[in-house]
Amino acid sequence: MKLTIKTALLASLMIGLFTSCKKILELNPGTELTAGQMYRDVYDANAAVMGIYGKFMALADRYIILNELRGDLMDFTHNADEYLRQLSHHNVTPDNPYINPRPFYELILNCNDALHHFRQMRATNKLSEDDFNQRYSDLGCLRSFLYLQLGIHYGELPYVTEALENINDVADPSRFPRLPLQVLVDSLISFTEPLPHKELYTTNISGSTGTALNITLDGYQTEKFFINKKVLLGDLYLWKGDYRKAALYYKAMMDFSTSSTNLDNRYLQYKIGWGGGDESTEVIYSKYGDASSLSYTSGWGTIFEASDDRFSWEILWALPYDNKFKPENPLIKLFSPIGGNYLVKPSQVIIDSWNQQLQNPMGVPGATNGVPYDARGLLSVRTIGGQPTITKFISNYISQSASVPLNPLVKNGRWFLFRTAHLHLRFAEAANRDGYPRLGYALFNNGIPAVYAPPAGVTDVTNYQNTLDLDEPYKFDARMGEIPNYRSPWYRNIGIRRRALLQPITLTATNFTDSIYQVEEGLINEQALETAFEGTRWPDLLRVAIRRNQPAFIADRIYNKLMKSGMSVGEAARARHKLMQKDWFLPFKF
Repeated sequence: MKLTIKTALLASLMIGLFTSCKKILELNPGTELTAGQMYRDVYDANAAVMGIYGKFMALADRYIILNELRGDLMDFTHNADEYLRQLSHHNVTPDNPYINPRPFYELILNCNDALHHFRQMRATNKLSEDDFNQRYSDLGCLRSFLYLQLGIHYGELPYVTEALENINDVADPSRFPRLPLQVLVDSLISFTEPLPHKELYTTNISGSTGTALNITLDGYQTEKFFINKKVLLGDLYLWKGDYRKAALYYKAMMDFSTSSTNLDNRYLQYKIGWGGGDESTEVIYSKYGDASSLSYTSGWGTIFEASDDRFSWEILWALPYDNKFKPENPLIKLFSPIGGNYLVKPSQVIIDSWNQQLQNPMGVPGATNGVPYDARGLLSVRTIGGQPTITKFISNYISQSASVPLNPLVKNGRWFLFRTAHLHLRFAEAANRDGYPRLGYALFNNGIPAVYAPPAGVTDVTNYQNTLDLDEPYKFDARMGEIPNYRSPWYRNIGIRRRALLQPITLTATNFTDSIYQVEEGLINEQALETAFEGTRWPDLLRVAIRRNQPAFIADRIYNKLMKSGMSVGEAARARHKLMQKDWFLPFKF
């Protein structure tokens, strides 16, 4: 199978990455390369990796549409075609172009082809063992990620690991029988777990600067460009229901900077903590609780556009779109009413959810019951051109503090797939289901120091503000004391709701089982408030519904969304009935 390198972004990246390799500069975008021309040395292996990621970037809008429009937080606009409406209503027809799995399989087969040739290159000493391990593991993990997405949406599908000459062979059941989701997850774990390289890339991954993939190019940090392999494995084990293994992989990333000599990195990178000065990731007001003083130029809302420490601390996986290169940014077309097609908008469900939250009243004179609304709503959705607009993915085009594009012709942006909030929410989900609901509660509410605080009047925190009595990976040291002095790695942890200045949810459960269920309900609601529109909602709902064997967990939420969108009772009830029958998956028509 030929690998076609189509994007000008790839060409630009290769010029920056591989200037010592003359033959790379001789390749033009759009050139079809045979295996003999393509897989000659490490530079060609790098070109294959970058070309596949370039093609992956073109799937961003489809990824978000399938994962969010099928959920309860996103709705279609008056500009949407019938096919987008079908997805939202859970009434798709086989000709719906958004449900065609072919674009995913085209990319999977590109991965298969590259993996096949990487093995050949290692066997003929064209790749060193280190170079092979890292590049093979990277594309292997990307393929597993793509397959997990397909499993989530189709329920059962062909699992193809061969390099095929003809993509239509994918649909041949005699060669590739369809695997149900749980069998697919087991197969993905069996492949992904033994991969030889799971760490982040260092600046120089293979012994000579000219072959490194991890560099800073035109302001883009390519380290975050590549899939995070430990997070992927955490997700796979979470879907499998092996919660401790999931937590082990998530915790490895949560502790990634614990030994850093840079104190802000030590306490803030992947940790949801207070501090950071002007680069804080907390919701910020100049006047506490005064909506008119909410900062749109600092704090939580700016993590979606920043390229400084806020990006480093919060983002684990993101891909940049640049107006100078292809592929064109598809997210501006999807979300923006100016310069885009404005096809989707926030649902009334998520707007109401943000408005129903209470902020912490601390510092507000006379406040006893909390200040209403969740400021993350104001920082995720704005009225632009008279239209409610999801701004998370277009804030490099229309900034949080503006209502018009910074430059209409420059449609830069970023597709962020995984950030620290996802990491903490999923670790909390795993910890809760593994029997540690208090720890899960702490991480998504007001933090470990607050939940494990000493009794009033106790100043020695030696035996408090920590979970060191638990087994790994559930040990956290968040002690901050003066006598004796403690500044432990997690002492700044404030939890996801406190970072948003919200009151913690109140637990009313009276037994252990009810505590797990109540924490899980709180988690799924917090996932909506924190990560709305980012491409994780349908998987989050589906995973819990399958775990509980509770179809109403999905059906009731979709019914509520449809009713609030103005759909008739009968039509909304039809969608609910379908989902109650566990008819959760799209038809697989290749």
